[in-house]
Amino acid sequence: MKTYVLETNVLIQSPHALQSFEDNQVVLPIVVLEELDHHKTDEGEPGANARQVIRFLEQLRGTGNLLQGVALPSGGTLRVETNHIEMELPPGFRESAADNRILRTIKGLAEQADSHSHVVLVTKDIMLRIKAQIMGLAAEDYTTDQVKKLADQYLGRRDLSCSEDVLANLAAGGPGIDPADLREYLPSGETQPVQLVINEFVILHAEQNWKQTMLGRFDGRRVVPLSSLDRRPFGVTPRNVGQRFLQEALLAPVEEAPLVIVKGAAGTAKTFYSLAAGLEQTFEPAQKRYRKIMIVRPNTQFAEDIGFLPGTEEEKIAPLMRPIIDNLEILVDRNDELRYQDEKALHGKIALLFDTGTITTEAMNYMRGRSISGTYLIVDEAQNLTPKQAKGLLTRAGMGTKLILIGDPEQIDNPLLDERTNGLSYASEKMRGSRFCWQLTLTSDECERSDLAQDAAERMA
Repeated sequence: MKTYVLETNVLIQSPHALQSFEDNQVVLPIVVLEELDHHKTDEGEPGANARQVIRFLEQLRGTGNLLQGVALPSGGTLRVETNHIEMELPPGFRESAADNRILRTIKGLAEQADSHSHVVLVTKDIMLRIKAQIMGLAAEDYTTDQVKKLADQYLGRRDLSCSEDVLANLAAGGPGIDPADLREYLPSGETQPVQLVINEFVILHAEQNWKQTMLGRFDGRRVVPLSSLDRRPFGVTPRNVGQRFLQEALLAPVEEAPLVIVKGAAGTAKTFYSLAAGLEQTFEPAQKRYRKIMIVRPNTQFAEDIGFLPGTEEEKIAPLMRPIIDNLEILVDRNDELRYQDEKALHGKIALLFDTGTITTEAMNYMRGRSISGTYLIVDEAQNLTPKQAKGLLTRAGMGTKLILIGDPEQIDNPLLDERTNGLSYASEKMRGSRFCWQLTLTSDECERSDLAQDAAERMA
């Protein structure tokens, strides 16, 4: 049996963590209870999670003595540890620091443990894991909510080959290609049969002439051609294969694609194209499908401070929306030469979109409990979501709402998240294979921001 000592940030991010250790012993140092008490009044998800853990501890308190240990519903036991405050720390470790109080508890438990038990610190804090190693203590990350490494995550696209006859039949309006007629090349040069995921995009290459290609999507039975290649949403023309796939997903009817997940490096036009498709389907009468565009852009530091900022909700979150405004400047005036000659007129066009309610903005804090219907909902910088926030957003989508999660898992601002635990990657892996979800990863060579941006994305990967 192992003894897992949980640090506060694990519970703040994953309030269900207490039930994730099977039949082992879970220990909470008393300082963790103090920190939970401190966080219970926080705004947003941190406060909500702290309160959820506190309510669960109260339920357990009713079943026994937390100091002696109580049974967990999922198996194992939980107890609160108040001892080991006298354990010696290495030179330079501050006596009063909460993290160091936890390390004292770990050290005390490890020294009194018998040969049949193993004491492990579980924390999202990398520095605390390093300090534990300095003291010769076992420490691990909390991995229950982790998905695959970024390099192994689902791309939503792949290159496949088929015979020229099969490709010609599809181009002539045939019923689609049976996956059994497709092959995938391995790095060794050999081919293997194909196992496609529903809604996966494919670049089809003729085996006899690799440059002869056609784009398609697996609909669950056959690979069918893209249906939006001749569309130009809000005057925007796709410039590469990734953007053609992206356009297909964004313009697909909400009944077929209520969820679109897009990962990609900076400059690949994720936000720009999402806005263009949204404006096409809310602003243009002939293509109108949605009541409005709603934009959510999470930010860790901002989420903590929003309740104390002056002004209306729109004024509070305005700094987060500056990248959105940058994209709208290009979309509302397609003339590159004349666009900035009259800044006042340009800003007036953008202001009209917000004043008429065509575009609205929301803070993550205010999404709890919402039911959003008939809306084109863009979540920009979704890599800064926690898995719980991502789940919350997906469950907020009402009838007729199309939800687009976009972001770059390699540019994460939240110190407790990484490429395996952020909400964008979590949603991507968990929703893989859902008929309601279309996914796509844009590559660095599909950067369209500028030559410099593309060169930097490739050189500094």
